[in-house]
Amino acid sequence: MPAPDEAALDPDAIHSDALHPDAMRQPLPDAWYCVGRSDALKAGALRAVELNGEQIVLGREASGAPFALRDRCPHRGMALSKGRFDGDALTCPFHGWRFGTDGRCRDVPTLSASDNADFSRIAVQRFPIRESAGFAWVNPYLGPPTGSPAAALPELGFTPAGCVVVELVVEASFDLTTLSLVDPGHVAFVHDSWWFRPSKELREKVKTFTPTQHGFTMTSHATTTSSPVYRLLGGAPSVEIEFRLPGVRLERIEAGTKRVANYTFATPLTQNRTMLTNALYWNMPALNLLKPIAQPLMRQFLTQDQQVLQHAQAGLDRKPTMVLFGQGDLPSQWYFRLKREALQAAREGRDFVTPLATQELRWRS
Repeated sequence: MPAPDEAALDPDAIHSDALHPDAMRQPLPDAWYCVGRSDALKAGALRAVELNGEQIVLGREASGAPFALRDRCPHRGMALSKGRFDGDALTCPFHGWRFGTDGRCRDVPTLSASDNADFSRIAVQRFPIRESAGFAWVNPYLGPPTGSPAAALPELGFTPAGCVVVELVVEASFDLTTLSLVDPGHVAFVHDSWWFRPSKELREKVKTFTPTQHGFTMTSHATTTSSPVYRLLGGAPSVEIEFRLPGVRLERIEAGTKRVANYTFATPLTQNRTMLTNALYWNMPALNLLKPIAQPLMRQFLTQDQQVLQHAQAGLDRKPTMVLFGQGDLPSQWYFRLKREALQAAREGRDFVTPLATQELRWRS
């Protein structure tokens, strides 16, 4: 057996030319992260979320536009999400300070007539928020413009007749969780379910990967119809799987005019807590009858990832190194190369330039 490549045994080799070792172990600062379903943002209501250690309050203006503010009153630190929202302004429940959805302070009711204070200079940090594919997305970056736009938000591409969404918190780092989105080798061992992978035999897979802006795509290919999931579509479905920064996996399945999209998003909550969101969309109304079955199966699938990632994180906490080895691990290495390029482009104030090239990969799964 030939000696293994030395760099493959040295996981720090993939970080050797990183901008900074710590930067490569953190979520990208300037990126769009999924913070929940759009329909969870109701007019006149507030919703508290966590994003990479930042407490954020979300809401929807009377006009229908969403907003995202730091969930902290600058007066005494009270969470604004605990207060009231009338569709126009948020009221802190501690002393009644009022803030517009632009973050500007509008009123300090405890001031007396003799107080000569200009509270218009007081503001709560506002974060960019957008909606796409049925979800709200927040960019927590507060630095100066970098000249390198963040990766585009995922879009659906068809009008869904139905959708099932499952969310699960994983007690693991964002990087480790995101690697599971691009790791083809774990499927045979972690997701060994009768309804997803009825064949227990490992088979050689040969797929072509092409670079895309801020990511890469496993190019469209005909898939086996042995899986009960694919048999529902009939014919010979074709599958295309795209990954894009910061942690977005987009699986698109087509069979004639039938469309199914299986999207998964990773969202950093804290340094070692990550939200995994899985959304399954389809354009066939008849499949709505299967919603009661689809949701528990999706949760079972995501729970399998959750459990193995949490055990892996415990191992990395003891020794924070990974050996990325073989063609099946190349997508994981690509993730770090893409991340490093995003950081470097932002630092240099230039456009992102993909470091990847089209490549055929072989692995067994």
